[in-house]
Amino acid sequence: MMKTVDARAGLLSTPIEHLDLEAFDPRPLVDAMGHMAFQARNLNRAARIYGLMLAEPGCGVILTLAGSLVSAGLKGVVRDLVAHNMVDTIVATGANIVDQDFFEALGFRHYLGSPALDDDRLREMAIDRIYDTLIDEDQLRVCDQTIGRIADALEPRPYSSREFIQAMGRHLQDRGLGADSIVRTAFEKEVPIFCPAFSDCSAGFGLVLHQAARPGRCVTLDSARDFLELTRVKLAFQETGLLMVGGGVPKNFAQDTVVAAELLGGQAPMHKYAVQLTVADERDGALSGSTLKEASSWGKVSTTDEQMVFGEATITFPLLAGYAYHQGHWAGRPERRMARVCARP
Repeated sequence: MMKTVDARAGLLSTPIEHLDLEAFDPRPLVDAMGHMAFQARNLNRAARIYGLMLAEPGCGVILTLAGSLVSAGLKGVVRDLVAHNMVDTIVATGANIVDQDFFEALGFRHYLGSPALDDDRLREMAIDRIYDTLIDEDQLRVCDQTIGRIADALEPRPYSSREFIQAMGRHLQDRGLGADSIVRTAFEKEVPIFCPAFSDCSAGFGLVLHQAARPGRCVTLDSARDFLELTRVKLAFQETGLLMVGGGVPKNFAQDTVVAAELLGGQAPMHKYAVQLTVADERDGALSGSTLKEASSWGKVSTTDEQMVFGEATITFPLLAGYAYHQGHWAGRPERRMARVCARP
């Protein structure tokens, strides 16, 4: 038993460190990439398009997040974008927001590991693996239970994921936790976060605990409300830019607001700017790798200022975000506090 305890402690000993946009200036590198070819030049153009989003008065920026980003060390990058008014709304997978960001805000960490580890042995030690990153399963259970307690304290009614994540941010603020987290920073800046598949993460486990204990009088999630609230963001801004890391549900959810706005009788143009960072490709017809030009056929994205970058996000996202940060187009950009728009009856 002692050997098992020692082995577990050894595996969970070196935490992932998060990047800080202020700590490095990638502009010389990204500028040089503009004179190269392939994905280097695509990344340069994507960084410049993101700069156009930030520089255009009144343009809203919607950030979408898919894949395991926070656990990989990108929490600080996303948090910096929120803190410096470089994004106005976030659409994300539940894993990034709950299992990873909120999890760390509670005081837990992700740890360096290896894809060569024995997964059967990891399971015996209650350690979960995300490629070369490790998580303490017992701590994840605490995260699940915390979500359940937050739900217990809310009025029993349907909530959008945005409303519930605001309650998570308030929970952190009230307890002095997670000052560097995405969830708390977004709560304090009133930047709405949507997780269209919210139950597909620790939030789901926590809500299962909550609903099982309170049948017929419990918190539920309203995904249609999510769609309506995000469409209100599109209608409020009119001109919008998409900054998409990965694909999946967050990508489609954000793109579809143009169509939803039309169904509601509003006049909403296609997303004017769009950048996607992805490792998927278009050959299987799936959304994650579908091009932004393809989205134009659906009336969702303009093809004037759009760019796909095919590369892994732990490399491409810090370069793009760091370039925009040090260019400083955000300096005069006001807080938009779009959560207030979402909350309107």
